[in-house]
Amino acid sequence: MKLYGYFRSSAAFRVRIALNLKCLAYDTELVNLSTGQHLSDEFRRVNPQGRVPALVINDTVLLQSPAIMEYLEEIHPTPAFLPEGAEARARVRALADIIACDIHPLNNLAVLNYLSGPLSASDEQKTTWYRHWVMEGFNAVEPLLAGSADTGRFCHGDAPGLADICLVPQVFNAQRFDCDLSLYPTIERVYTTCMEHEAFDAAQPAKQPEAADIA
Repeated sequence: MKLYGYFRSSAAFRVRIALNLKCLAYDTELVNLSTGQHLSDEFRRVNPQGRVPALVINDTVLLQSPAIMEYLEEIHPTPAFLPEGAEARARVRALADIIACDIHPLNNLAVLNYLSGPLSASDEQKTTWYRHWVMEGFNAVEPLLAGSADTGRFCHGDAPGLADICLVPQVFNAQRFDCDLSLYPTIERVYTTCMEHEAFDAAQPAKQPEAADIA
């Protein structure tokens, strides 16, 4: 397996966690988003969308982190990312989707670059935008976690799963933008628990090979 990614990419971060949880070995290929390498003809031959991550397995190229995680779950079902039971699975998917489908698409690099580029938004306006959409999402995630007996050490029960894989990178980026996470004690508690797990810790941006070389 070869993972095309970037250390600060939330979506690539998710896939690193997922691969680590499944104990799957993989090589990494840096796609430097800060220099526009993702828009190069060379990388577009891997992913025509020009986004990371892309996971290459033999001659198969897998795109989009939710699809990649679903593939890994189907091909390598243990340990499971989803709990037993339709209701429990729906709960975990909903938590993951609030982050991956509602928060992240509004705050990814392409959107932030469009705000500061064609729309001429200031750094302050861009940061205000970022924080607003993080809070909109976390204002939903926090009560869903805090108010449910299904929440354990992790988002669902006492084993990490799909919701945790999506939550941790979003918290990392919220910290980068100095979002006030004291408003979300359950999210912070789950995040701390996750980061004590080797699969999450090893996947964090600071521990990726390129992190020391890219400001």
